[in-house]
Amino acid sequence: MLIKSLCTAALSIAAGIFNIPGATAAPVAPFEQTPELIRGVNLGGLFVLEPWITPSLFEEWVQVQNSTAVDEWGYCAALGKAECQTRLNRHWGSWVREEDIATLASLHINTLRIPIGYWALAPNNAEPYVQGQVPYLKRVLGWASQYRMRVILDLHGAPGSQNGFDNSGRRGDINWTKRPDDIQRTLDALAALARIANEHPSVVGVQALNEPANWGVPKATIIRFYVQAYNTIKAIAPQVAVVFHDAFLPAAEWGDVVPANLTDSILDTHIYHVFVDDVIRLNGDQHVAKACSDGQTIGNFNQRTRTICGEFSLANTDCARWLNGFQKGARWDGTLPGSKAVAEGATCHNQENMDAWSDKKRAFMKRFAMSQLQAYEKGTGWIFWNFKTESADAWNYIKLAQNGIISTPSVGRSFS
Repeated sequence: MLIKSLCTAALSIAAGIFNIPGATAAPVAPFEQTPELIRGVNLGGLFVLEPWITPSLFEEWVQVQNSTAVDEWGYCAALGKAECQTRLNRHWGSWVREEDIATLASLHINTLRIPIGYWALAPNNAEPYVQGQVPYLKRVLGWASQYRMRVILDLHGAPGSQNGFDNSGRRGDINWTKRPDDIQRTLDALAALARIANEHPSVVGVQALNEPANWGVPKATIIRFYVQAYNTIKAIAPQVAVVFHDAFLPAAEWGDVVPANLTDSILDTHIYHVFVDDVIRLNGDQHVAKACSDGQTIGNFNQRTRTICGEFSLANTDCARWLNGFQKGARWDGTLPGSKAVAEGATCHNQENMDAWSDKKRAFMKRFAMSQLQAYEKGTGWIFWNFKTESADAWNYIKLAQNGIISTPSVGRSFS
């Protein structure tokens, strides 16, 4: 009841603020066959590099002015295919280990969302990317089955980039759908994921595409693609649910993003508190109020279509090194070009170092965590970003949970 009353109080505030495969086990029940809420984490930084998640991989270019090694495309272009292959084979074999999956299972995580780029599934040899991800993916799927976890395979990057973010594989312009074969190559990648789903019963969902940006790709184009993606996936793996990101559209337009006739669908919305000036400047109570308000929005649409918060974190600053892009600063302290510090004297020093957090900061983070988890369970559940990081503690689920900042309830219990 503590968290329920917390959100009730917060909403009264909000009214004034927001107008190689491993072992196998028995099949995991599809989403529609179990009432269990999704309580998951993303395995980010594994098959799609992001400098802020694993900064050690990009450290050698820190002193290179205007380096082009800002994403996986640039990483492989800078190294050349042979060296990139060697380094990524080592990374794929070490970033996610069985002990990580066992730890997550012990923390009552029941779902893994695994991002992967098109280049692993429908490659073009003229591009700098390298392949070899699939055996490592299948190894993780074996572990998921062994520990009784469900999996969503998430197509995280499309040819040309669907959003211009480094997490699409290539930072810069949004060029997806501008070439004649972009859509077909994306569908080919989804077909490959659907075939993998047929081989691994732990896979219960396939995400059509992560975060297509409506400001770079017309809404109508995204919706047409979503229908094609649904049909492609279901023709091969009819047992899996198809997950659709909201394309950063407002909730009033979510019904357009997921047409009602696509019945076995899940709407995925991502909620962060650090990438928009008005939100990053909120105080603690206001962050909690926003989480609770977002939960009501999710709960409302969940009555029509299953809805999850597929990415969120505990960050209330953007101080994680390179979170806004390799060699870029932060809004919080005004070091991001074009930004102004949230307050005079605002600093990023130790913001992402849990060991240096004050008692007040820890208390807020616990409250912020529980308000988000309870709020998003008004829908079909949540998937935290990320399972771990090298140095960004507010984004590291395992470390947050092991240090008592995030408290996950036992299976079958509710936060409220």
